[in-house]
Amino acid sequence: MSGVIFTESDMRQIEKEGLTVDQVLKQIDLFKRGVFPVKLNRPCTINDGIINIPEDDLKSITALHEEEACKGRMLKFVPASGAASRMFRDWYIYLEKGGLDSGEGQKFSGDLKKFAFFSDLSRVVSRDGEYIEDMIKSNRYADILAYILTSKGLNYGNLPKALLKFHTYPDGNRTALEEHLVEAALYTKDAGHLCQVHFTFSEEHQKDVGNYLLRVKKDYEEKYNVKYDVKFSTQKSSTNTIAVDLGNYPFRDQQGNLVFRPGGHGALLNNLNSIDGDIIYLKNIDNVVPDRLKPVTTLYKKVLGGYLVLLQNEIFKFLRLISEREAGNGAIDDMISFCEKRLNIVMPVWLEASSFSEKCAFIYKKLNRPIRICGMVKNEGEPGGGPFWVNEGDGTQSLQIVEESQIDLRSPEQKALWSSATHFNPVDLVCGVRDYRSDKFDLFEFVDINSYFISQKSEKGRDLRALELPGLWNGAMAFWNTAFIEVPIETFNPVKTVRDLLRQQHLSRCF
Repeated sequence: MSGVIFTESDMRQIEKEGLTVDQVLKQIDLFKRGVFPVKLNRPCTINDGIINIPEDDLKSITALHEEEACKGRMLKFVPASGAASRMFRDWYIYLEKGGLDSGEGQKFSGDLKKFAFFSDLSRVVSRDGEYIEDMIKSNRYADILAYILTSKGLNYGNLPKALLKFHTYPDGNRTALEEHLVEAALYTKDAGHLCQVHFTFSEEHQKDVGNYLLRVKKDYEEKYNVKYDVKFSTQKSSTNTIAVDLGNYPFRDQQGNLVFRPGGHGALLNNLNSIDGDIIYLKNIDNVVPDRLKPVTTLYKKVLGGYLVLLQNEIFKFLRLISEREAGNGAIDDMISFCEKRLNIVMPVWLEASSFSEKCAFIYKKLNRPIRICGMVKNEGEPGGGPFWVNEGDGTQSLQIVEESQIDLRSPEQKALWSSATHFNPVDLVCGVRDYRSDKFDLFEFVDINSYFISQKSEKGRDLRALELPGLWNGAMAFWNTAFIEVPIETFNPVKTVRDLLRQQHLSRCF
């Protein structure tokens, strides 16, 4: 245990975070211990860890999705915490230096009208007796940026991404939040046309999002003939982690207070675990498309969900046979074949010589786990984790979504394996979180607790080290049953910077 001693003031601060001193000391020990890099065996490829669904099978698989959706099993989970400030990093730089040079200004003014928020920008400018066209002609770029980013106008730098206008339509432009409502209507509604949606927001944004939802929800319910059951949750402060300096001692701010930082997207496992869900679609807030591209997105959402149902039906059948002691040697052989061929579970060498009861117990434990079906797109240079076969301590391998920070890049072999990945993870998952008896799994039982991240950050020019919990779709789901399915690149359209909104797939019309 760390030799760090906390003051009474520190202990009050720790308690306010919802943590205990013991938990914080254990976090500090993780910094001292360092990360446990995963050992890549090989990248997943088509027919070796990644499934390519034949076109002839799409209809039957999507039919499985439709059948279970009608029963009310589907729910959409959208991580949407945090402000959109990182989207506008370059624009903040321009604002701080008082504007743009002639080349930057010409490009900025040429692009401005393409953004879906331009009409809102024009309105707030007019409210102050100004005209956006005059401001553009006069090269008043700093003033325009202030109207976009600050509370003087749209306040986009302080809003969540969910409330930013992403796409242009003849009947009104849509935010990312609205696009997710539309998606939910297309693939989660039940027989009574109810759509269940859950967003995670920071506490500071919940009121604004709730008010906006009240204004727009009825319009979308009428347009798509649905009812929305929308719930929010926040990332709890108790999932924050302490920051340390480069000597692994608690990092303190200029006032001498301890510094705690969000524990990364792995902290949202608590939110996911708390949902009263069954089959849960997981997709980031900024990965949405305009209506003209929704058909392919909707199709492959149904494919992922249908494939999960297909596997669940087999898994649940096998688990019932074992639990009711109706499985014979032939059934056990079928189960082992299913595990190997459909779930990519590598069996340990000792299993073949094991007794019948040992085989039953082993297979039961392997099958009675949450299941995730993960869409994988061809690697075209986008940042993000990739699908890999990972070496496990018992000599077997497992399918994992791996981030670059999880591997030892000092190893030429590991670096070469990382670089050879043919696909990457667009955070497009469908999760089955109930067992064959319809009881919810405790998702914390299936986390690889050693898959945390450590990164170096800075605060006001001072270096610090930050600890992130096992990633939600990485170590937090390490011991789930997993299938990777290839999906078209058209289903992945993230908005990480404001200029991503100018990509052709986000433009509803040509300019």
